[in-house]
Amino acid sequence: MKKNILLGLAASLLITSFAAADPALPAGKWWRRPEIVQELALADEQQDRLDAIFRTAANDLIDLRGAVEKQNISLRGLLDQPQLDRAAIHREATRLSESKGRLFDRELSMLIDMRGVLTDPQWSRMRNQLDRMGNPQRQQQPPMMRRNRQRP
Repeated sequence: MKKNILLGLAASLLITSFAAADPALPAGKWWRRPEIVQELALADEQQDRLDAIFRTAANDLIDLRGAVEKQNISLRGLLDQPQLDRAAIHREATRLSESKGRLFDRELSMLIDMRGVLTDPQWSRMRNQLDRMGNPQRQQQPPMMRRNRQRP
């Protein structure tokens, strides 16, 4: 029984381990939020380019998030079995990790494309805006990491 509980906890940690690694931008079409548009002084042309980048990535992101969720469900199902198959659990955890990696890569690619639309001063203001918005991923970092990211 203790072994099942420990495996369940380990799987939960594995499932959530990638959360802090996701590229850190506000959810949704942040470039259309009036306060961000004003803070960054985004031009209409920049907003249109950001829209195009988002549209290009949207279907991929939906599919990749769906794959991650399906593998989460599959892993949970394996862990709920009365007789644990360690090899199957490990294989499914590896698949889940790979799916999360593909999702991260696509999100990062979108972030890089979006970053390319912003000027250096706009990007700097964006980073400051994220800090003011209380970016949860930044709050999860150890203080040393937060301090280092503030440097130019």
